[in-house]
Amino acid sequence: MQTTFTLGTVDWAIIAIYFVFVLGIGWALRRHMKDASAFLEAGRSLPAWVTGLAFISANLGALEVIGMAASGAKYGMMTVHFYWIGAIPAMIFLAIFMMPFYYGSKARSVPEYLKLRFDEKTRGFNAFAFAIMTVFASGISMYALALLAQVILPLNIDWNFLGVHIGEFDFYLFISAMIVLVYMVLGGLTSAIYNEVLQFFLIVIGFLPLVIIGLTDIGGMEGLKANLSEEMMHSWKFAGSADANPMGVTWFGIIMGLGFVLSFGYWCTNFLVVQRAMAAGSMKAARKTPLIGAIPKMLLPALVILPGMIAMALTNIGALELPLKEGTMTTDFDKVIPVLLMKYMPVGVLGLGLTALMASFMSGMAGNVSAFNTVFTYDIYQSYIRPNQADKHYLKVGQWTTVVGVLASILTAYLARSFNNVMDFLQLIFAFVNAPLFAAFLLGMFWKRTTGHAAFWGLISGTTSAAIHHGLTLPAGGEVGIKGGYFAVLQTYPSEMAQNFWTAIYAFSAALLITFLITIVTKRTKTDEDLKGLVYSLTPRIQDESEHWYQRPVVMAVIVGIMALVLSIIFW
Repeated sequence: MQTTFTLGTVDWAIIAIYFVFVLGIGWALRRHMKDASAFLEAGRSLPAWVTGLAFISANLGALEVIGMAASGAKYGMMTVHFYWIGAIPAMIFLAIFMMPFYYGSKARSVPEYLKLRFDEKTRGFNAFAFAIMTVFASGISMYALALLAQVILPLNIDWNFLGVHIGEFDFYLFISAMIVLVYMVLGGLTSAIYNEVLQFFLIVIGFLPLVIIGLTDIGGMEGLKANLSEEMMHSWKFAGSADANPMGVTWFGIIMGLGFVLSFGYWCTNFLVVQRAMAAGSMKAARKTPLIGAIPKMLLPALVILPGMIAMALTNIGALELPLKEGTMTTDFDKVIPVLLMKYMPVGVLGLGLTALMASFMSGMAGNVSAFNTVFTYDIYQSYIRPNQADKHYLKVGQWTTVVGVLASILTAYLARSFNNVMDFLQLIFAFVNAPLFAAFLLGMFWKRTTGHAAFWGLISGTTSAAIHHGLTLPAGGEVGIKGGYFAVLQTYPSEMAQNFWTAIYAFSAALLITFLITIVTKRTKTDEDLKGLVYSLTPRIQDESEHWYQRPVVMAVIVGIMALVLSIIFW
């Protein structure tokens, strides 16, 4: 197998055209960035099909392409749970129940909604936690892009700057960060969203040939079944016992840990994706945004999970060799896609595949940076550092915050190198931040009695519980440190993902219990009038005036739900 890419003139031309388009979109939009709302919120003016594709594309970064392909190779068909149970139900819930609160309240961010529903300290805690999370997530995308660039164009860089060693990885990390920084500073959220739509189509066009060629080479689905163990080919069949499946988790862990806590915590409370829906031009468009995104979302396993399974099947018959993680004896699943590209893609088509990979990383980086600068500017800087300033002032702060977010993401990219599957790392972050947040949202939206004191201490309790559980457990073969065990090792999980699911369950349960108990012993500080439009029972029902019945969000939600259920049954 070749160890480096051989790029032709056509390949380089495709890659160059992509970067011209990316920077060109930012340049074209720069003159419209006249105030903070335009830069940080896209002026709430975009059509549903744009926000719908951006909604799914913001999530289609390293998490999806590198992480899901790696998980497909590591865990097999069970990885589809991240889509059909770990995304679609939560996206339906967001569209039908939660978008009316987000969009109708005119909150500019999820933390700001928490302020309106609870109080200032709850908003502040979530704002800081979310800012940290987005920096980590952006760093993972930067890590993945630098990893890919090392393989595409090995430069044998070995520099020493002020006593600091700079190699290929460091060089490409800096270059990728600068490209995202330029088009984000120029065009803000609008630039990020339109680039995400472009990147979505590039990813589909770039990866489809890879899947078709790889699947044909292995002998189709029958060939895949013949060269993978049976437990790698089913999503539910072997979930009765943790020892019987590659993910090392039972059906309860899947449903509760992923399908409920992590899924609803991510899709319903993560401002990264909610921000795309809030940029829509109307309430109806905002509600349709997650549903439009759900249709391609449920079909994406064919593009991102299947390549990982194909790579493992080829490895089992000796037709492919997956590399080891640098300095270890463990398989580096994160390199599944680059290895398959090297094996299958001819000149010309290779450039398209590489561009698709770069597009996915850019999408993940820009999505997280745009969410970070909005939350920092509105929920941290404006609230606690310099309130009551002119709009132009906050526009400048948003632009400089973009710079800071990119630089901080560079640092977190180095932490991602500790994992042989970036998906494991991301789910760990979500377990700490999103799982307890969903508990606060669940009680706050459906129980008007829930108090701000209770929500605040519930969030702290949930995050603390996640840290305690993670610090007392380790995945099999893991070393004490970022993978856990820093207090003591009381339990060893079969995999990082199993550990993540249970960390999320403990975090959510602790947050839910503490929020409930403290609510009982504290007094309400907000009246029913204060909570109108923020709590389900106090919010007038939306009258859908769609011209045709099939355009109504509820009807779309039913159709999407049935499609996801059918897919789950087919690949059970």
